[in-house]
Amino acid sequence: MKIGFIGLGNMAEAMIGGMLGTGGFRADEIVGSAKTKETADRVCGKYGITAGTDNRETAKQADVLILAVKPVFLAEVIAEIRDFVDGENMLVISIAAGKTIEWIEREFGMPLRIVRCMPNTPAMVGEGCTCVCLKETFSDRRVYDGDRELVLRIMSSFGRASILPERLMDAFIGVAGSAPAYVFLFIEAMADGAVMAGMPRKQAYEFAAQSVLGSARMVLETGMHPGVLKDMVCSPAGTTIEAVRVLEEKGMRAAVIDAVGACVDRSRNM
Repeated sequence: MKIGFIGLGNMAEAMIGGMLGTGGFRADEIVGSAKTKETADRVCGKYGITAGTDNRETAKQADVLILAVKPVFLAEVIAEIRDFVDGENMLVISIAAGKTIEWIEREFGMPLRIVRCMPNTPAMVGEGCTCVCLKETFSDRRVYDGDRELVLRIMSSFGRASILPERLMDAFIGVAGSAPAYVFLFIEAMADGAVMAGMPRKQAYEFAAQSVLGSARMVLETGMHPGVLKDMVCSPAGTTIEAVRVLEEKGMRAAVIDAVGACVDRSRNM
């Protein structure tokens, strides 16, 4: 089986690294194409895969074709490779935001065995969160069970992956796809507060980031409600409840809800 990547940017690299590291794939099973020879050569040297600049050649070789280009370039890429895509015998995976399965099939001009995925940037350190949306039907059959398992295997190699209906993709983008940016802002703001109190910035970033990492693991590994975990930190008349009071007074919760909503709306209208 050959897995082809069209686009070898940061997200594709994260996926390839996970597939080779924990997904059980071999370098000789992966081919790819990039816009520039410099990128292709760098990725080839780093991971040992076969890489070039010809998208059509990648499509010709692939049994599984991963479209890892920015949404603005996707129509152009599809027009270039559509004559080399076998809609029945090739599995197509798209990670392009805002481009639905219906839109992609329309651009290809044929029904496809297609899965739409949305990984987020922590995939670059093996802690990604990926939404997997399966096409409901293929001709008169459901998308093959083997397709589902293969895609989950790929996406789980660099973090967590979950099946969602495509109608919830925009909500996923709001709560996970774009969420690393919200978290980075929070870490930066916490560190700024510590710097104001006299702490060196390097230590402030380290302490803030580790606190976010540890808190997230507590939610995932204990299965406890975030509100319960928050209450466990808030001692009566203590420092934490005072900080929580200020966050509530400044509207942190409402601001985050509104930010996620704005992200969802933008995704729906791309």
